[in-house]
Amino acid sequence: MREYYPLILTFGVVSFFAILFILAYVFMKDKKSAFGFDRNMNDSEIVARLAKYAKPYKAQFALVLVLMVFSIAYDILSPILVGRTEELVKNDFEMSSLGKYVVVYVGILIVSMICTYWQAIVLQKTGQKIMSAIREDLFVHIESLSHDQFNHIPVGKLVTRVTNDPNAISQMFTSIVVKLVKNAFVIVGVFFGMLFLNRELTLMVLCFVPFIVIFTVVFRKFSRQAYRRVKDGTTDINTYLSENLSGMKITQIFNNEDKKLGEFREKNSYLKWAKNQQIFVFSIFRPIVYMLYISSVLCLFYLGGKGYIKDEHFFGQVITSGTLISFYLYISRFFTPIQELAEQFNWLQSAFASAEKIFSVMDMEPEVVDEPDAIELDSVRGEIEFKDVWFAYEPDEWILKGVSFHINPGETIAFVGSTGSGKTTILSLLCRNYDIQKGQILVDGIDIRHIKTSSLRRRFGQMLQDVFLFSGTVRSNIVLREDTFTDEEVLKACRYVNADRFIDKLPNGLDEEVRERGNNFSTGQRQLLSFARTIIHKPDVMILDEATANIDTETEQLIQDSLLKMMNIGTMLIVAHRLSTIRHADRIIVISKGQIIESGSHDELLLHKGAYYELYKLQEK
Repeated sequence: MREYYPLILTFGVVSFFAILFILAYVFMKDKKSAFGFDRNMNDSEIVARLAKYAKPYKAQFALVLVLMVFSIAYDILSPILVGRTEELVKNDFEMSSLGKYVVVYVGILIVSMICTYWQAIVLQKTGQKIMSAIREDLFVHIESLSHDQFNHIPVGKLVTRVTNDPNAISQMFTSIVVKLVKNAFVIVGVFFGMLFLNRELTLMVLCFVPFIVIFTVVFRKFSRQAYRRVKDGTTDINTYLSENLSGMKITQIFNNEDKKLGEFREKNSYLKWAKNQQIFVFSIFRPIVYMLYISSVLCLFYLGGKGYIKDEHFFGQVITSGTLISFYLYISRFFTPIQELAEQFNWLQSAFASAEKIFSVMDMEPEVVDEPDAIELDSVRGEIEFKDVWFAYEPDEWILKGVSFHINPGETIAFVGSTGSGKTTILSLLCRNYDIQKGQILVDGIDIRHIKTSSLRRRFGQMLQDVFLFSGTVRSNIVLREDTFTDEEVLKACRYVNADRFIDKLPNGLDEEVRERGNNFSTGQRQLLSFARTIIHKPDVMILDEATANIDTETEQLIQDSLLKMMNIGTMLIVAHRLSTIRHADRIIVISKGQIIESGSHDELLLHKGAYYELYKLQEK
C-alpha cells in the first residue's frame, strides 16, 4: 500500500484545489446579482445568431476543416515516431530504418505547416467578410432608429458597437473557434494514440479529466464577468471621450480641465481595475491546468518507471522505454490544448460579450416604422393639416395639447412663441421624426403614418438652426444623397440662395475642404450652404427652424433675400424668434405652452394687440 502513497498525495492536492473552485463557483452562483451578472442572452442564442453570418461561407469553413485534419497529423503521429526511434536506437540500430523514420517525420511536419498556412489565409479573408457584414447590418439598423432613441443612446456607445465589438467577433471566427475545434481533434486523436500504446497509462491520464472539467466550468463563470466589466469600462471611456472631445472648447473656456481630468481618471481607473480582474482570473486558471499537467507527468514517471524497471505487464501490455517517451510527449500534447483553452476561452467570452452588446442594439425596435401597406409619394402639393394633435417626449408631460391647424398648398406659415412652447416639435412631427400619441397629421389629405417615411422626408426640405456639415468638400455637403448633379446645377442653387457670395471667394470654390462639423465656416455660411443643399433637391415643402438665429446683420439680409425667393417654390413653414423675418408670411401662428393662442397675418395680429403684438413691441424696443 505504501508504494501508492505518492499517487494518493498527488490526487489529494488536486482534489483540495477542486473543492476550493467548487465552493467559489457555488458562492458566485448564489451572489450573481451582487457581482453584476446582467447577461440577457445565453450562449446558444448568440451562437445561433452568429451562425447566420457564417452560413454563406460554409464551403470555406469545410475547406478549413479538411486542412485542419491534415495539420494535426503531426501532433498525433510524431510521439509514436519518436518512441519507435528511441527503441530502434536502443535495440537493433539500422541507419536505413532511422532514415525512414526521419523522412516520415519531416514529411508529416511539412504537410502540417502547409495546411496550417492555407488554413490561416482562408480564415482571415472569411473573418473580414463576416466582420464587414456585421458592421454594415448594425449601421443600417442604427440609421433606422428614431430621433428619440438617439437622444437616449450616447454616441460613444454606438461608436464602440460599430468599431471595437465586431473585431472580437472576427477574432472568434478566424482563430478562436478553429483552435477550439483543432484542439478538440488533437485531444481525441491523442487519446486514441495513448490507448493504442498502453491502456493502463491512458486510464491514469483520464483520471485528471474530471478535475479539468471542474476548473474549466468555474473559470467560465469568472471570466465572463471579468470580460463584461472590461467591455463596459471600454464603452464608458469611449462615450466620455466622444462627448468631451467635442466639447473641449467649453471645457477650456470655463477653465474646467482639472475637473474633467478627474472624471476621466475615475473611468480609466475602473477600466484598469477591470483589466486587472481579468488578468487575475486568467493567472489562476492556467497555473491550475499546468499543475494537472505536472501531476500527470509525475504519475506517468512513477507508474511507467515502476512497471518498466520491474518488467511488469499491465493488461497484457509491456511498458517499454519507447512507450514512456511517447506517453510523455502525448501528455504534453494532451494538456497543451487544454492550457490554451484558457486563452481561447477568454477570447470567446470577449466575442460573446461583444456579440451580446451588438445584438442588444440590433434588437432595439425602431419607434418610427412604416405600416405594411405604406405608400410612396411621387409629389406633394403642400396641403398640411394637424387634427387635435397631442404629443409628449416623456409620458404625461405634454408638449403639444390638442393642436389643430390647416395649411393650403403654397402658403408660407410662421410659428412664433416662447422657448419650449412646441414650435420645433410641430416641424419634427410633420417629418415624422417622432410619432404622435393622439390625433392625426395629414399631408395632401393622407395620414403621414400611411406614407413611407423615406418617401415623406424626400418631399420635405429641412433647414435647421444648428446646421451640420460633414467632413468633405463644399460640393459633397450640398449634393449629399446624389452624385448626379453637375457643377452648374450646384452653382445655380448656390446663386439662388446667395451662397455664391462667399463660395466664389474660396481658394478651391466648390472643392474647398470642409473640416469636422464645418468649423472652418461661419454660422451664416453654414446656414447658406444648408439652404443650397435644400434647394438643389427640389423639395415640395420647406421647413426653416430658427434660420436667422445667431448670425450677423449682413448675412441676415442675404438670408432674408433667400427666404423671399424660396417662398415662391412651394409650401414653407418657418420658426423664428426675429419677427422681422416673418412679416411677409401668409399666416403667423402663435403658440404658448403647447396650444395655439393666435393666428393671422402680421398686420392682423398687430391690430388684434394680443400676444404677438406684445412680442413685436418687445423686439422693437
